Amino acid sequence: MPAQIKDSLIKVLLFSFVIGVLLSFFEIDPTELLANFGDTVQSIFSVVARVVEWGVKYVLLGAVVVVPIWLIFFFLNKARGK
Repeated sequence: MPAQIKDSLIKVLLFSFVIGVLLSFFEIDPTELLANFGDTVQSIFSVVARVVEWGVKYVLLGAVVVVPIWLIFFFLNKARGK
């Protein structure tokens, strides 16, 4: 078997394992995945949307502090000619 095909198979197996672990974490069963494919996609989208919504809140909260401090340092460096 050529090395390139062997490497590709190993990558596919590793990626499949990682995706399988992630799906298991979200309690998605392979049988349910195939039987209720439309509902599964909607469920995955819902989980992703909740994670993004959760993360955006903290990014905005941190930006309230970080952006003004960054602007101060940015303008101070511009004033010094750096």
